[in-house]
Amino acid sequence: MLLRLIRDRLAPYQGYVAALILLQLISVAANLYLPTLNADIIDKGISRGDTGYITHTGMIMLAISVVQVFAAIGAAYIGARLAMSVGRDIRGGVFHAVGRFSAREVNTFGAPSLITRSTNDVQQVQMLVLMGATLMVSAPIMMVGGIIMSVRTDPGLSWLMALAVAVMGVAIALVVRKMVPGFRMVQSRLDTVNRILREHLTGVRVIRAFTREPFETDRFGVATDELTDSSIRVGRLMMSMFPIVFTIMNLSTVGVWWFGAHQVDAGDVEIGSLSAYMTYLIQILMAVMMATFMFMMIPRASVSADRITQVLDTEPSVVPPQHPVTPSRMLGTVELRDASMQYPGADAPVLQDISLTGRPGQTIAIMGSTGSGKSTLLSLIARLFDATDGAVLVDGVDVRDLEPTQLWGHIGIVPQKGYLFSGTVASNLRYGNPHATIEELWRALEIAQAADFVRKLDGGLEAPISQGGTNVSGGQRQRLCIARALVAQPRIYLFDDSFSALDLQTDRRLRNALKPVTRDATVFIVAQRVSTITDADQILVLEDGQAVGLGTHDELLAGCTPYREIVQSQLGVDAA
Repeated sequence: MLLRLIRDRLAPYQGYVAALILLQLISVAANLYLPTLNADIIDKGISRGDTGYITHTGMIMLAISVVQVFAAIGAAYIGARLAMSVGRDIRGGVFHAVGRFSAREVNTFGAPSLITRSTNDVQQVQMLVLMGATLMVSAPIMMVGGIIMSVRTDPGLSWLMALAVAVMGVAIALVVRKMVPGFRMVQSRLDTVNRILREHLTGVRVIRAFTREPFETDRFGVATDELTDSSIRVGRLMMSMFPIVFTIMNLSTVGVWWFGAHQVDAGDVEIGSLSAYMTYLIQILMAVMMATFMFMMIPRASVSADRITQVLDTEPSVVPPQHPVTPSRMLGTVELRDASMQYPGADAPVLQDISLTGRPGQTIAIMGSTGSGKSTLLSLIARLFDATDGAVLVDGVDVRDLEPTQLWGHIGIVPQKGYLFSGTVASNLRYGNPHATIEELWRALEIAQAADFVRKLDGGLEAPISQGGTNVSGGQRQRLCIARALVAQPRIYLFDDSFSALDLQTDRRLRNALKPVTRDATVFIVAQRVSTITDADQILVLEDGQAVGLGTHDELLAGCTPYREIVQSQLGVDAA
């Protein structure tokens, strides 16, 4: 997964990769050639007292060093550029993939996990690319080149070099093998910490209302302790590499001087050659050490790449049609034909065999107990989910065959939990229609009964809105969400219990103001208050996902017991 992910993201940057490899080759070649020149100065210059040879060779070494410095700087620049570009592209890919997910996929992964995968996991892969660009290319070249040059300099000590490299490679492999499951556990527990922190920040009012701060503190403490323990275990494995590497390097150095000294004493090797061999051995072991840094990062990056690839490879359950239908004009007729919806793994469908037709100019209300499938029904119309059985049609066309942007562009949905984006009042209202004029914004606010409080805000339409709309009250947030839907001027309105935070007087004024605006549109209203939906053209009563009543208010009072019980519980027996 890791190799595939990096390979795919590096594909557009082949020119940069080629330039990086060339610069690394130049830098490594210079490093490998300098010890030979240094040996020549010792054996041919200093031992013979040839000052001219020393000066000439020294100037060549200086020139090679300058070239090596510039090559190293260029390689570092290109490597950093590549790593940042790969990180940007992966983040963009994850963001695009999540944007295509339906609510089902988002719920499967969980918002905290998706955030971790888009940030921390991408950063791990990005850091690996950065280290790989600077070390992965040069380390193998340095190792192979160092072996060739060292064997050429002193074949008699080759066994010592081979032993040192083999021992170091086996030791590192054993440590890395234990690190992979450890890093997988670290990322999983990081997801848990993010989830608890997100829940705490989102539900801080509930936590304070129930005085559950100590419980939440303990829960967060347990999660962070588990993350700390996992990180410490992996950190100990990582740190064990350094003593192993340095021990092998020091023992190898002692071995070279010990056995090399006997060869110099016997006259088999010159001092300059032995010095060069020592330099090559150090370069080889340093290359192995650089590879060690890579091996330390690869396990965690591999786990992160698996998690990223899971997101990228997940096919959304709501997919665009291969041959989309694009109507020239959307009227807004909505029909459900025996529509059913069952979530994966559920024992029973949340909606079963729902048949309903809503036409332009009509208001269809949906009532039922909690968990009866009211919000799911609206989600089927908006195609946030696809029906598992039956069909949902708009203007006679199955929503699965409609061009998604065409469908969503004509639907104005106000969710049960109103959500506003960070920005201003105006930027939130223009979310459904970026080209809306100031007059259209104020008109929508007037209809939504939100104009008065917006005028009192510092800045009016340009008043800042925090993420989620937390700097306005629940009722204000709901009215702004209704105004946002009105600005889009859709053909189908979906109000998912959107009036619950409003007082009865504001509710009545808002519904009266909506009537002329939605005269030519199809309106679906999920409501808990009977007073909100008594004037609806049709009222669908749901119970355990099944339709137990469909008709007008008076018809249901006469023939639908569950509806009559709801009315009696809210308005009293005499209201029936």
